[in-house]
Amino acid sequence: MPNIVIVGAQWGDEGKGKVIDILAPKVDFIVRYQGGNNAGHTVVIDKESFILHLVPSGILHKGKICVIGNGVVVDPKALLEEIEMLRKKGISVEGRLFISEDAHVIFPYHRKLDELKEMKTRRIGTTKRGIGPCYADKVARSGIRVIDLMDETVFKDKLRSNLEEKNLIFSRIYGVEGYSFGSLYREYLDYAKKIRKYVRNTTILLNDAIKRKKSILFEGAQGTLLDVDHGTYPFVTSSNSTAGGASIGTGVGPTRIDKVIGIVKAYTTRVGEGPFPTEFDDAFMGVIRQKGKEFGATTGRPRRCGWFDSLIVKHSVAVNGIDEIVITKLDVLDGLESLKICTGYRYKGKVHDNFISGVKALDDCEPVYEELPGWEEDTSRVTSYSRLPVKARNYLKRIQELVDSKIVLVSVGSDRKQIFSKRA
Repeated sequence: MPNIVIVGAQWGDEGKGKVIDILAPKVDFIVRYQGGNNAGHTVVIDKESFILHLVPSGILHKGKICVIGNGVVVDPKALLEEIEMLRKKGISVEGRLFISEDAHVIFPYHRKLDELKEMKTRRIGTTKRGIGPCYADKVARSGIRVIDLMDETVFKDKLRSNLEEKNLIFSRIYGVEGYSFGSLYREYLDYAKKIRKYVRNTTILLNDAIKRKKSILFEGAQGTLLDVDHGTYPFVTSSNSTAGGASIGTGVGPTRIDKVIGIVKAYTTRVGEGPFPTEFDDAFMGVIRQKGKEFGATTGRPRRCGWFDSLIVKHSVAVNGIDEIVITKLDVLDGLESLKICTGYRYKGKVHDNFISGVKALDDCEPVYEELPGWEEDTSRVTSYSRLPVKARNYLKRIQELVDSKIVLVSVGSDRKQIFSKRA
């Protein structure tokens, strides 16, 4: 099995968790490389849902090694809660979960800053988990890493310095109370004791694994259009959620990656603020939202829904170097008389056939649609591509042509069994 990156090719929530769950038995290591507990990967096994925010989805398979890479920002409280949730469900992480010593740590002041900034300035629609402020500290070179937690003296000095700055911001800019050094110091020393057994130099761990011919599945979070460089900035996440982030967030060089698989929903959704050219009207959105269970796995927020936008997926294919595509939630479109695919944006009298990165232009553009006939049959029970309705196959064929990448798997439900190969 080659080393593969799984990446969302829209605004996230494409069904990456399910695909990772399917591929995990074929690899040795599963690695998260960016984001934090703002992600939510859902896997349904025999009607039981597992929602994972930090621990890679591969943990559900016995014997698989799971790694939280250096590019992830880790909330130790959330991580320990997730480990305990898995334990209660009979899944042990002991000897199978490793955390990069270079990963940055989320503190309560990060969460508070996230919340206050969202209230005070232009709304981005963050999860308020402290992800952005933690990455901001990382880039400002004032962040506290997991390895710092392991040394009481280093941690004490860094936390004290951070709190002096953060408490001034809380009092002078936001007019709220800051945090006590003593209570935070003791709380996080306790977390340090509990996570110490998982901490490793994961760059060495992964590169050694590659030398031993072990295979790695890189588990991306969020989606391409939420990438801080290639997404709908500023309505994005604070990390590189594109495939290139896999190298930066793990220390595995790009020449060691063999394939990139893009996960694509059969329609389009996004959570939070920002432009969305193909968004449905409220009435139809309500129908699709209920049918597709379009509510955030992390926050429970209702997702915005719209027609398939081929331009954003074509953009994703390019910036990720996507080799293959997996289409999910095709069954949600069952029973519709007709379907629309966005093939261009009309802006200032001109039709663009490529993604527009300017947020205002994207907000003001008019989608150009191609209409296709829908299908009346129920696809959720279909077990092979050849048994799909002809109109459903035509829809997938047209998507494949427009985004310039081949579809290899099609998912028609949330269960791990409701997926089949297109190579048939």
